[in-house]
Parts: sequence; structure tokens; C-alpha cells
Amino acid sequence: MGSGFSKMKKQAKLMEQQLEAMRNEMKSKSVVGTSGNGLVTVTLNGDKEMQQIVIKPDCVDPNDLEGLQDLIKAACEDAYQKLADESPSGLGLPGGMSLPFNL
Repeated sequence: MGSGFSKMKKQAKLMEQQLEAMRNEMKSKSVVGTSGNGLVTVTLNGDKEMQQIVIKPDCVDPNDLEGLQDLIKAACEDAYQKLADESPSGLGLPGGMSLPFNL
């Protein structure tokens, strides 16, 4: 019985190392979300922190600030979705289980 526990302990340690490697890989990622055919771009890092936002002057209309706000929101959502698509969804655990990631 001791060898089974020892084996599970080694597998848990390996899984922990794999999770840490995935987290480190995600931290180094950078994604760009766009909206309005490139009028607004947002760059996020793997920690979901906004690194840059670029707004082209063509879309700045003082009479339509709501439209600009919508473009910024859409670019952020696009970047978050791209980051989610690139993040690991789990380790292929049995029964479709996955482990949560705090990225």
C-alpha cells in the first residue's frame, strides 16, 4: 500500500510542476484584441493586465463618445477571449475534470 501512495505523491508533484510551467508560459504571452476594423486595439499580457490601448483618430467623434466606448469594450472583450483561447483548460484529467487557473 505504501508504494501506491508514493506513486500518487510523485504524480501530484509532477502535476504541480506542469501547472507552474503553464502559468509561467501564460505570463509571458501577449494578445491583441481589435474592434472597428482596427480602429481600436488593446494589448493584454498573460496576467490579464492591459499593456496598451491604441485609438485611431478616425474614430474619435466628440458627438459619439458612446460609439468609442463600445469600440474600446469590444476590443477588450476580443483580447480577453483570445487570452482564454490560448490558456490551458486542464490537464486531461479523467471524467472531463479540469483544474482552475488563476491567471
